Amino acid sequence: MLAAQRKDFLLARLDRDRRVVAKDVAAELGVSEDSVRRDLRELAAAGLFQRVYGGALPASPAVADYGTRRAVEVDSKQRVAAAAAALIRPGSTVILDGGTTALAVTRALPAGLEATVVTHSPTVAAALAEHPSVEVYILGGRLFRHSMVACGAAAVEAAQVVHADLFLLGVTGVHPDAGLTTGDADEAAMKRALAKRAADTYVLASTEKIGAASRFAVLPLSAVAGVVTDASSQDETVRRLSAEGVPVLPA
Repeated sequence: MLAAQRKDFLLARLDRDRRVVAKDVAAELGVSEDSVRRDLRELAAAGLFQRVYGGALPASPAVADYGTRRAVEVDSKQRVAAAAAALIRPGSTVILDGGTTALAVTRALPAGLEATVVTHSPTVAAALAEHPSVEVYILGGRLFRHSMVACGAAAVEAAQVVHADLFLLGVTGVHPDAGLTTGDADEAAMKRALAKRAADTYVLASTEKIGAASRFAVLPLSAVAGVVTDASSQDETVRRLSAEGVPVLPA
């Protein structure tokens, strides 16, 4: 089988199973694992796969630049944002992540909501100016432009004084095998630091993030109180999450 044919086979298998196991594919095609791994490396370099130990998972489209992501799955993000906003109780303290779905959450908040929001995103903080009864605290640090959030040691240190009821976490991938992932190591570390400061963490997961993976682990799925998504309950990833005991909140 030619390399091009193998790659087509790998793409079809990924589309069907939402994962590729190199050993299984090599045995099925009668080729070496090295050949399959080489194909996976090349497909990953083209942004079509996210390589993991033993194979590959779908690469998340949510690793695109901030401007591009604002036009991705807009309706899905609005549905997820509305469901996540309903988790915020009057008088509570909430940590709100950065990114386009978190920004949608600010628009979904009730106009008269009285709450405290802590965020490391200047764009989220600015959007909250439209909610006069929301007290806003901004954590500072190095600006990570991909998600328009503060990261780095200063931001992690600033987070240590926060005690929140709820953290609404944005990620680029939600997968039963890879857990919760994102595309930058510093941003992943910041998300972990924020999760430690909240009683409950809920994941904002619009459809393009379900079943996808990125390079850096944020948290295992066992560490969160639930995943808020509008993906179908019949979606294979959603079914696996539910079967493994991860609470899935429909949006």
